[in-house]
Amino acid sequence: MKTETIPNLYDGPRAPGKKLPSGGFNLDFAASDDASEIDTGILEAIKGVRLSILAMGIALARFKKKNMYIDMNFRSMNDYLVSLCDDMQVDRVTAHNWLYIGEAWIKYQRELERVEFSDADGPTKLPYVARALESHEKKEVFRKVKELSLRAFKEYSKGESASVKPSIIKVRGNKIYIGRKLAVTLAKELDPKTAKYLTDINIKAGEALEAGEVLYSTRLYDLDELRRFERRAEKLKREMRSK
Repeated sequence: MKTETIPNLYDGPRAPGKKLPSGGFNLDFAASDDASEIDTGILEAIKGVRLSILAMGIALARFKKKNMYIDMNFRSMNDYLVSLCDDMQVDRVTAHNWLYIGEAWIKYQRELERVEFSDADGPTKLPYVARALESHEKKEVFRKVKELSLRAFKEYSKGESASVKPSIIKVRGNKIYIGRKLAVTLAKELDPKTAKYLTDINIKAGEALEAGEVLYSTRLYDLDELRRFERRAEKLKREMRSK
């Protein structure tokens, strides 16, 4: 891979007592063992310099695997991602998806390289590979992850029996179970409206986990704002899934 040096465009703080290296950085940052170099590379990639979702995801996955966030004075990978998102104004769900992409690449690197998978093939499909392997032949899965669109591969990953698979989430009184395991217990003192609201939220979260999806929550002022938000959110999801 050709090596280049580009200006360090980020000059903000990353962690207490830590300074970013001055000058430039190597575009092979994803393979570095230096926490500051990887951190700088991620920041630059977010800013649009040689933007590569795959390289960014691999960098984040290695950062987590080697506990490099400790070198940057963070207690956990989640704390690092929160700081990253706040500094760069990146949605947290997006940042976690980048991490999942990188972890999937590292896990299935040999198979993905065999089919010559690259950024151009759509890295956002990678988090669904594990689910696809549960119901499809391995060789076929890696051929499909390269060939299919994100929307098509996501549907493919569910398998033929996905639509008839019974949910393992059950509600019994004030208790919510995942399979036979008790997941949530709501206080009996809650009024019926509040209890139903919290139950519905927990069921949605469980269904998202079952489907291998990501649940995103936000706070809105009132029902009118919710309706307007839902319309725009649905439009945005359709646009993203059509790519």
